[in-house]
Amino acid sequence: MGMEEQANELRAMMGTASTAEHKTRIIAITSGKGGVGKTNIAVNMAIAYAEIGKRVILIDGDMGMANVNVLLNIVPRYNLMQVINHQKKMSEIILDTEFGIKFIAGANGFSKIANLSREELEYFTKEFASLANADIIIIDTGAGIANNVLQFVAAADEVYVVTTPEPTAITDAYGIIKIISTELVNRELNIKLLVNRVHSADEGKRISDRIITIVAQFLNYKVDYIGFVYDDPVVQTSVIRQKPFMVVNPTSRPAVCLKHIVGRIEKTEIDTSAGVTNFLKKFVGGAKKKR
Repeated sequence: MGMEEQANELRAMMGTASTAEHKTRIIAITSGKGGVGKTNIAVNMAIAYAEIGKRVILIDGDMGMANVNVLLNIVPRYNLMQVINHQKKMSEIILDTEFGIKFIAGANGFSKIANLSREELEYFTKEFASLANADIIIIDTGAGIANNVLQFVAAADEVYVVTTPEPTAITDAYGIIKIISTELVNRELNIKLLVNRVHSADEGKRISDRIITIVAQFLNYKVDYIGFVYDDPVVQTSVIRQKPFMVVNPTSRPAVCLKHIVGRIEKTEIDTSAGVTNFLKKFVGGAKKKR
């Protein structure tokens, strides 16, 4: 069964449930290369959301180098593959954390969802739909252009591309945006740029303006700037302690930056089609290549 056929079956199975579904905001956080602090941003953004009273689920979608659990100092016993293989229910793998967020561990081979049987698809859909009561689902994708990264990006309501002022990171940020804009068709993607490890607000704005201008000029594609996060020793300290910097020092410059970013995000309306059901429809539909 092809991915489009699976998407159609999923729509039939879910019926019209999406019209009454709680509007969960689903955010995919990605990058063109590793080492830009993408996972740190995902973890601490999730905590920033929890601190304003949101029900948050953080999903580790990096199937090659899953390490959200390391930053949270958690050793998960189960992951999404156990759900796909009918070994566990979603309620059995989702973990409460001491930071006010829930966590779901990813797994190598999760891209198998593109080839699920009808029975497997129905079971996974039912289990994933149980997350619909969350206010925010943040997915830490892998870096680069693996197929499962593009699937997460294509299905999310909002996509945040993380970069840094390093020339290689800037080039790779442009590269991942180019891939997204050319590989995914018929998708109303909401892509925003987040510049990490800056030394000043001006540096963050300058880097974002450069990327946004180049993307508009050469790709005819619109990308917005969501904000910056300061370079600060508290980040390295938090990684060593395996405790998010939002907790290690809630008044640190990186923590304040993320609180401001979350405030900006919350001022934007969620699309009327948002929610877990719509995410599943788009995710199972897969990443379409431009013809």
